[in-house]
Amino acid sequence: MTEIREYDIESMNQEKKPRKRRLTKSLIVFGCIIGGIVLLALIGNGIKNTMFEQEKDIAANGPYIATLYVEGSIMSGQADTFGLPIGYQHNWTLNKIDEMIADQNNQGLILFVDSPGGGVYESDELYLKLKEYKEKTGRPVYSAMGSMAASGGYYISAAADKIFANRNTWTGSIGVTIGTLYDISGLLDRYGIKTETITAGRNKAMGSSVEPMTAEQKEIFQSLVDDAYDQFTGIVADERKLSLPDVKALADGRVYTAKQALDLGLVDDIGTFKDAVNDMKESYDLSGEVIDVVYQDNSFWRSVLGGVQIPDLKNGDVSALMEVIEKDQHFPISYECELLK
Repeated sequence: MTEIREYDIESMNQEKKPRKRRLTKSLIVFGCIIGGIVLLALIGNGIKNTMFEQEKDIAANGPYIATLYVEGSIMSGQADTFGLPIGYQHNWTLNKIDEMIADQNNQGLILFVDSPGGGVYESDELYLKLKEYKEKTGRPVYSAMGSMAASGGYYISAAADKIFANRNTWTGSIGVTIGTLYDISGLLDRYGIKTETITAGRNKAMGSSVEPMTAEQKEIFQSLVDDAYDQFTGIVADERKLSLPDVKALADGRVYTAKQALDLGLVDDIGTFKDAVNDMKESYDLSGEVIDVVYQDNSFWRSVLGGVQIPDLKNGDVSALMEVIEKDQHFPISYECELLK
């Protein structure tokens, strides 16, 4: 006997609808994934092209004088929250000087300095690269100071054949700092926080903010800054043709005005950037154009994320204190003016 089944057509249609919706959603998700892959490929290609554009040789139509800009803190790896490069770019700057050394069209180099200084390592590396440029090419190097060329900013200027300071420049600050070392052990006690630092070697954890500094550790830190200070003052004495005792007498870390610096022999003239250009052209009989060599991030991500602001969600006294500590200990040892940074 044949069994006859009756189907509820309306119920069947209702069961099919969720399946249809799930299929539609899956197709949408799949389409978004494919579209995302294509978009990323296009973005990656755009970034690649932009990077190549940034690394092109210096564009000049014949002989030229290069103006190399050193603005902001002289340190490596400066980047914003998104990892995008900002401010002075150390390796890029060194590479550009190498490029100029090999470029026969280059006639000279003017260093435009507007910096409070920076790391001992980076400042010295840039100084040595400028010396290499002079020794290998025989071309002139000038320093034209902006609003400030202090500490490491003066250190790199010492390599120049002639230093021009703007009449409103603050310069000097010849000295070394290891930063401010904090002892917050009392604060930890207040909040009932205990710490244990496991080390081998009694001075391995020196500088820790959770333990008081010993007299021995203070002496060790002082020896580090003293050696860097001797290097700094020795360079100033040698480059500026001054006696070492005279340099050490003025190198107490203070900032000098342009006029004071001129009287002390730290700079050669007070004038504008244009004055420096004209002086180089006249002194060395140069007629080339002046080309700006300055780092610019024209990447796709910079155009997209450059204006994005990350809200500061920190609050409370302890959080604010830790932020100050982190900022002050950013440079382990530096030629940087605390007042101007």
